[in-house]
Amino acid sequence: MTKKKSAWLAVLLIVVLLVIDQVIKIAVKTNMHLYESLWITDWFQIHFIENNGMAFGLSFINKYALSVFRIIAVIVIGIYIRNQIRQGARTIYIVLLSMLLAGAAGNIIDCMFYGEIFTASSPFYVSYLVPYGHGYSGFLTGKVVDMFYFPLIVSTWPDWVPIWGGEEFIFFSPVFNFADACVSVSVVALLIFCRKELATLSVSDEKKNEVPSEGEKKDEETTSSAS
Repeated sequence: MTKKKSAWLAVLLIVVLLVIDQVIKIAVKTNMHLYESLWITDWFQIHFIENNGMAFGLSFINKYALSVFRIIAVIVIGIYIRNQIRQGARTIYIVLLSMLLAGAAGNIIDCMFYGEIFTASSPFYVSYLVPYGHGYSGFLTGKVVDMFYFPLIVSTWPDWVPIWGGEEFIFFSPVFNFADACVSVSVVALLIFCRKELATLSVSDEKKNEVPSEGEKKDEETTSSAS
């Protein structure tokens, strides 16, 4: 694939994934009460929650710091994708990096704008759009919408199990969104199918951090003098 086609493929894929992510989130946010669940199967629910943190509802960083970190990460990934396209990287590598960027950007959109354009979600009423700046929060402090819940196994820990004995056990309890899925799938696929590119990246970083030995410095000085 030519570099121009790779660039268009990356842009198209990022746009399509972002649109899918936002359509799902807006549909859930404006049609469901907070914590409401729609049972699709016994092991799959659309369960509406919101979170302030990272993927899968994790939260251990200040909200502003997390949003700024996400924005910087997306910019860095975008620059890296551009450089890889210019260097003629494999199509699969560009596709997976684009998925990673789209997933990260999808949750940034929630943080940047949802607080500005939506009313707060509640278990008692459905959120709705309001004029920009009249929402439940400010810029960069909006909440991320999550909805996919896969309680594949729901059981109870045996009484003899320390700490958790007798308590409910749920295998795969995190609630996540389409953007989270893009990030997770792309990372796993990169580790499986693009180990060569990742190894090259790691070797390049090591070379950048290497301190030239005395012998290398002398060789460089000799070469410079000769020239």
